Amino acid sequence: MEVHTEQRDGATIVRPQGDIDLSSSSILRTSLQESSQSAEGKLIIDLANVQYMDSSGVATLVECLQLCRRAGTTLLLCQLHERVLSVFQIARLDGVFEIIPTMDEALAH
Repeated sequence: MEVHTEQRDGATIVRPQGDIDLSSSSILRTSLQESSQSAEGKLIIDLANVQYMDSSGVATLVECLQLCRRAGTTLLLCQLHERVLSVFQIARLDGVFEIIPTMDEALAH
């Protein structure tokens, strides 16, 4: 797994690439902790390159959501594949996270 981070249009964008599971969620966790501390108002997690996510990946994103809420940062998830989106729907977290269909919409949010 790789995680790329960039600043664009006033937002911090985190782009994980690869499956997010027990063996890789710690890599994502470290990156999200750093990004949530430096984000200036909006943190977007672009999941376009994530085909699979297990419960450890979801837990990592929940932890990031808590960090963002404490810091007053808006957290948006975007470009979720159907399989990944279904994990959030089954866990009923699609009502907890702001899930945006496209990057352009997330940047404009």
